[in-house]
Amino acid sequence: MKQGKISALQLFYVMIGFEIGNSIIFGTAAGAKQDAWLAILLSMLCGLILMWIYTKLSDYYPGETLVQMLPKIIGKFLSYPLIVIYALYFLYLACTACRDFGELIASTILTETPMILVIGIFMVLIVYCLRGGIEAFGRMGEIVFPIYVLILVTLWILMLMGAEFDSRRLIPVLGNGIQPVLGAAFPPVQSTLTFPFGETVLITMLFPVLNNKNNIKKVGMATILIGGILLAVNSIIVISVLGPDIYGKEFFPFFTAAQMVSIADFLERFDALIIVMIVSGVFFKVGGWIYGSSIIISQVFKLKSNDSILIPLGVMVTCFSILLATSFIEHLEIALNFIGPYLHIPLQLVLPILLLGIAYTRKKFQA
Repeated sequence: MKQGKISALQLFYVMIGFEIGNSIIFGTAAGAKQDAWLAILLSMLCGLILMWIYTKLSDYYPGETLVQMLPKIIGKFLSYPLIVIYALYFLYLACTACRDFGELIASTILTETPMILVIGIFMVLIVYCLRGGIEAFGRMGEIVFPIYVLILVTLWILMLMGAEFDSRRLIPVLGNGIQPVLGAAFPPVQSTLTFPFGETVLITMLFPVLNNKNNIKKVGMATILIGGILLAVNSIIVISVLGPDIYGKEFFPFFTAAQMVSIADFLERFDALIIVMIVSGVFFKVGGWIYGSSIIISQVFKLKSNDSILIPLGVMVTCFSILLATSFIEHLEIALNFIGPYLHIPLQLVLPILLLGIAYTRKKFQA
């Protein structure tokens, strides 16, 4: 399968947009209460180790995706079931990200619009971009991500200036002990290590598209580091506005905190800015998962291009994002009780570590 090439900077923009895409709108590490930022930073450090594992695999099998590495590491017989599981895993997470987006839009600005229509229009934009190839996706990152960060920083400044901001809501640090921080940062339940840092396992599908393979580790580490800092700063500001209790109870605490901004009864109601930022972030999240799944399918069936399967995948994701849960509460419960323990942990943590161990052993004995 022929693939285009993108620069290290473009890959960085795409990956960091993917990493913080829909995670920034949730109460990340809410279980740690006012210490959420500590849980994020702790899991970020472990995320750097995970990224080292992902990129080290690329050192052993340069220019290959995870799908191409698997048969060489564990053999064809064992690899094909895992390849299918990864393709379904990527598609399922695309569905969950679409559902997050649809729920937010339907509950805030388009309350009378059917969610299927909101997600469907959004999916048309994603598929249109992906059909332009990875170069178009990379250029989109180059254009959109700086705007995303500009809006985010603007909203932070406005929150800091608002009367609701009170940094005392962040103390006492470790007032509930270290256990809540560890529980929010690490599995087996939904944790910041697996969401969003572990989701960067997607980078294993993008190794071949980087025009300079020597930059893989730099891009991967920078993605985890910068993304973790942005999420930690965001949690500090949002908790300072809402307080740890509301931060943990609201479905979309960032949106709630930004809506509370009112400077001299003049600067207020920044809903449009928030929606633009969230649409941009979820665009990279959903687009990344669909692209990764399309690459897997294309390489398994030895297709010349992934263009022909992007539209069917877009239709599937749109439909299943609505069908996967009857309500947003049920959707969140599935994420907490099923996705974390049974999908994230084995596919983000356990399997890559095992693959690296086997690859290291193979290379050592071959040498």
